[in-house]
Amino acid sequence: MRILRDHQYAQAADRGASAAIGNFDGVHLGHQYVIDRARRDTAPLGVLTFEPHPRQFFAPDAPPFRLMNAEARAHRLEKLGVDILYELPFNTALAGLSAEAFSREVLATGLGLSRVIVGSDFCFGRGRKGTAEMLAEFGQRHGFAVDIVPIQHGDLGAISSTNIRKALSDGRPRDAAAMLGHWHRIEGPVVHGEKRGRQLGYPTANMDLSGLHLPRLGVYAVLVDVLDGAHAGQYHGVASLGIRPMFGGEAPNLETFVFDFTGDLYGCDLSVALVEFLRPEMNFDGLEALITQMDGDSARARATLKALE
Repeated sequence: MRILRDHQYAQAADRGASAAIGNFDGVHLGHQYVIDRARRDTAPLGVLTFEPHPRQFFAPDAPPFRLMNAEARAHRLEKLGVDILYELPFNTALAGLSAEAFSREVLATGLGLSRVIVGSDFCFGRGRKGTAEMLAEFGQRHGFAVDIVPIQHGDLGAISSTNIRKALSDGRPRDAAAMLGHWHRIEGPVVHGEKRGRQLGYPTANMDLSGLHLPRLGVYAVLVDVLDGAHAGQYHGVASLGIRPMFGGEAPNLETFVFDFTGDLYGCDLSVALVEFLRPEMNFDGLEALITQMDGDSARARATLKALE
């Protein structure tokens, strides 16, 4: 998959694509439906999205809300067979374009798209004044076709990033996965922590959660993909997502104990899938009680993950 980060630098090979447009936070089943509609026999499959997310641009001090960072989104889109990812910088210049100017300067002149696919709730252009119906009119004017697809629904209602965030906040990762079409994953490098886990017999791979929506704090059964390095592969594990109240923590992070693993994961990129919420964060009367609980958490996680096989 090629990634183009500025429409002004598009080359001949980047033009003529059939592209789905949106923020694609989570790349859920609704997003996947839009992307599938963009598949054409002769045109490259494209996805046009923005970085940072427009919501971050307009409200930089708002609480973190993203389901995935840009790297995780790109990984997921590549797995879906996307040929070209147009990851355009959402900045003052782009935000200031009118709906028609965006259609003309970015979609038609800049990227030379042959077809554009959007959801029926798509809004764009300065002040979000452009609608999907207006885009169809601009497409006729500027030489690209437009398909508008309806909002998708499942057993849990409308499939949306908002509803997925709600499921994760409630500690319902399986419901989130039903709307995503895949497990909710947290991706990033393993960073150095305080190394308390190894002293307790549970060495963990620590990951920063900055900028991401926080699922319910607590302990989860997880699937772990080590994406690079000598230990690349798939593993089972148990993870604590939270602030470590027993040790006076403040910034939330993800600490994953990988079952039956020996080795060094520092600096490696991990993808940790939340499968089952096991329990909330707790305080314990001493380390012995904590270790006993961790033993029980690990046993439950192993049983949960084995049932997936």
